[in-house]
Amino acid sequence: LFLSGGPTAEKCYERLAQVGGPGSGVAWIDVDVYLGDERCVPPDHPDSNHHMIAETLLDVIGPVGSDHPMYRSGTPSSAAADYQAVVGPLPSFDLVHLGLGPDGHTASLFPGSAALDITDPEVLVVANRDPRSDNPHDRITLTYQALARARLAVFTVSGTSKREAFAGIVAGEDLPASRVVADQVLWLVDDDAIGDTLLPG
Repeated sequence: LFLSGGPTAEKCYERLAQVGGPGSGVAWIDVDVYLGDERCVPPDHPDSNHHMIAETLLDVIGPVGSDHPMYRSGTPSSAAADYQAVVGPLPSFDLVHLGLGPDGHTASLFPGSAALDITDPEVLVVANRDPRSDNPHDRITLTYQALARARLAVFTVSGTSKREAFAGIVAGEDLPASRVVADQVLWLVDDDAIGDTLLPG
């Protein structure tokens, strides 16, 4: 299970903790938890994705099979190499949770960033940053090649701030999120994000 950051993800994990917490019958001890991207900040920093995930989900549901924070210390490039060594041996990823930024980014794959141009199928994790500086902090992110290992990639999209980006996805614009390929890709989008977008079918 690969988890993401952001306010929509936080709401998802709060809800998941409610319905899948102690007494629910969910066998969390059989679930290995990884991250799809992370900000290069200390583990206890409020901007840390793992810090949010721990507070909203992991600390509530109890022990999981394993938990793999993406960034602890060091340079972004060295931390990315360390995480590459962690996820590289995995033949596939059961489920990757993704969001959508107002600029069309997903994970930390930002418009115009270097990570978009990586084509080596063996490069699964890289350091990246937003060239527009709209999203703070250096980042570590899964590449498209890593996301392609997912059996299921689930996008959750909420709020009017995502409406333009989602409309672009539906219209076939070349946004970072539109390039994601997996065995199955599922979009869960609320009414505020859909707006008056004309959906296929």
